[in-house]
Amino acid sequence: MSKKNNFNIRVYGLIFKQDEEVLISDEIQLGMKMTKFPGGGLKQGEGPIDCLVREIREECNGQEIKNIKHFYTTDFYQKALFYNDIQLISIYYQAKLANPLKFKISTIPFDFIDHENGNQSFRWVNLKSFSADNLTFPIDKKVFCML
Repeated sequence: MSKKNNFNIRVYGLIFKQDEEVLISDEIQLGMKMTKFPGGGLKQGEGPIDCLVREIREECNGQEIKNIKHFYTTDFYQKALFYNDIQLISIYYQAKLANPLKFKISTIPFDFIDHENGNQSFRWVNLKSFSADNLTFPIDKKVFCML
């Protein structure tokens, strides 16, 4: 019997600097520029917190995170943008960066030389002056407004 996976589960970090700034990622994936929260896809056999810890380590040069607390899980239907007939489920956790900081944080969006797939840069954005409209994905926009 063939089993089809109809879900794409993503796990993201709401990583705060004090209480007024949150970390976002500017990246290019599948030929598209996107601004989003850091994180990525849950792998088979992996728990959501393990996924977040792994994704932050992979994306942020071995960076560790701490004080991980669940914030939000998608509570509405969202079709995955890049896959047909797949439902997207996103899980968000609040966290803080552990010392020492192991990756570059910029003040410039898309702060990398080559605009090729896989390139990524990070920046802090102020919760009061940044707009949810600057984020690429609908669930990220909803979560930003919840902050």
